[in-house]
Amino acid sequence: MAVTVIDRWCTARRSGNYLTCCAPPKLFYTRLIDVCYLAMIMHLVRSTILTSPSLVLLMLLIISCAVPPTPPPTPVLPDVPSLPIGFDIQGHRGVRGLKPENTLPAFEIALDLMVTTLEMDLHYSKDGVVVIWHDDDITIDKCTCAGSGTPALVPDPTLISQLSFEEIQRYRCDLNGDSQKYPQQNNHATPLAGDDYRIISLAELFDFVDAYAESDHKTDAQRDNARLVQFNIETKRKIEHVNAIGDGWDGEHPGEFERSIVSLVEERERVERVIVQSFVHASLWGVRQLNPDIRLAALTKGKRPSLSDYADYAHKGATIWSPRYQDVTPALLQQAHGAGLQVIPWTINDPAEMKRMIRLGVNGIITDRPDLLLALEDE
Repeated sequence: MAVTVIDRWCTARRSGNYLTCCAPPKLFYTRLIDVCYLAMIMHLVRSTILTSPSLVLLMLLIISCAVPPTPPPTPVLPDVPSLPIGFDIQGHRGVRGLKPENTLPAFEIALDLMVTTLEMDLHYSKDGVVVIWHDDDITIDKCTCAGSGTPALVPDPTLISQLSFEEIQRYRCDLNGDSQKYPQQNNHATPLAGDDYRIISLAELFDFVDAYAESDHKTDAQRDNARLVQFNIETKRKIEHVNAIGDGWDGEHPGEFERSIVSLVEERERVERVIVQSFVHASLWGVRQLNPDIRLAALTKGKRPSLSDYADYAHKGATIWSPRYQDVTPALLQQAHGAGLQVIPWTINDPAEMKRMIRLGVNGIITDRPDLLLALEDE
């Protein structure tokens, strides 16, 4: 009898689209025991003689009814965090995991995803234009001659800093420099940027974001976000390679590069929406001298700052520490927060690592895949 009832219960569970026959609930066992005892009493009433075999059968029935099977343990679900309020979602080089880096289509897709910050790299052309590009030069693994589809002729000289802005814009940089690392990247046209994969200026990006904020092709939420989106701009200075920028910087005072950036940010009234970051911290302190209201982020790699380093960052005007994410520890995070610094690590593309950083308490994440980071809100 007990087996029949359980079988019927399991059959009912299967009909409800359950993949397996689930263990009956505890309440079910209680009711089943009552039914079994009733069956036992009826058996005693109906039997005039309890033969030895019938007694054995009755005892087995009692035991089987009184001891329900052990239910399976309740699975422990992982603690999947949602994004904290005010969490800074930064699209690295636009959205490098989905579009060629630092291009208008990459920034458009990042805006479509509604990141809170567009992250990018800045260089300086021979004629004094602040351009958005990561590398010191133009390379054939990322660029072709504009309009030809043939590999880019490596310019002579090769450095961005030794080319005019007009020369720089002769190249179409729509190639995937690392297809194994970024298999989802494509160079398809986008609704606003279209097929424009030139190396652009910072001024052009400001114009593009303004146009995006008024575009009928975007939703109200996307337009509103574009009106507030921040710009995290990295000065690509290198202590060991002074000519990478080529403005004759003395390594201490603001160079023409920093002056041009600050002038453009002020002219476009973007001071409250811009963060300047750099591995060369002297470049940050130069920006600080020109405009103390622009937020600064101290980038680090490998080196784990001490408590005195954090205090020095804050004293000199930085408000953010941006370490390589592998360098973040709970103790360092606590020290940075204690010094009044936000912590926004780079570059995290693995959702498991994103979750780990969120649990630690970072204030934001720089990522090539903001779509994966934003998906955590829906889990």
